[in-house]
Amino acid sequence: MDVIEAIDARRSVKQFDPSHRFSAEEERRLLEATIQAPTSFNIQHWRFVILRDPELRARIRRDHGNDQAQITDASLLVLFTADVKAFAKNPERYWANAPREVAELLVGWMGPFHEGREWLQRDEAQRSIGLAMQTLMLAATGMGYQSCPMIGFDIEKVAELIQLPPDHVMGPMVAIGRGTKEPWPKPGQLPLEELVVENGFSASATTT
Repeated sequence: MDVIEAIDARRSVKQFDPSHRFSAEEERRLLEATIQAPTSFNIQHWRFVILRDPELRARIRRDHGNDQAQITDASLLVLFTADVKAFAKNPERYWANAPREVAELLVGWMGPFHEGREWLQRDEAQRSIGLAMQTLMLAATGMGYQSCPMIGFDIEKVAELIQLPPDHVMGPMVAIGRGTKEPWPKPGQLPLEELVVENGFSASATTT
């Protein structure tokens, strides 16, 4: 399956085969694909919490997850978080294989770009989470599996359960596995003419 086919085929699936298990090789392949997603300054500040413990999953589903079946039934449940202070934690390692002059330029710029701009740190973390999530879901589609991005859970309570560090932020979960039902037809995409703006928004532009 090529990339365009995977994009067209990817759907949010809610029903998964609870007996299906990924091999260690398949799981690593999915995660290795996920970390190919881009991040600003190559910070790679995502932190993937693999929710593997069946009891933990059951507790999240029962107490904090609105009884969503994919929390317990998916073969792989990944909670996306990010370290908003990663830019200040040994940043040289993000450019270890780059030419020295490039590494020095980017590492030197990284701190001043982020310091004191908490809103930017959080925004960049969430942008990076989104890019990684889509990469994971497309990789799963390409491997013949189904996925579901999820935000319908109590973020604060789940953060407590996983002991989220204070300098990290929470993102959505992604459930991956073998779907057991065909997804609903796509509910409808807005036409490009409503979504694409040429060069800028005119003062007279209106929306419906």
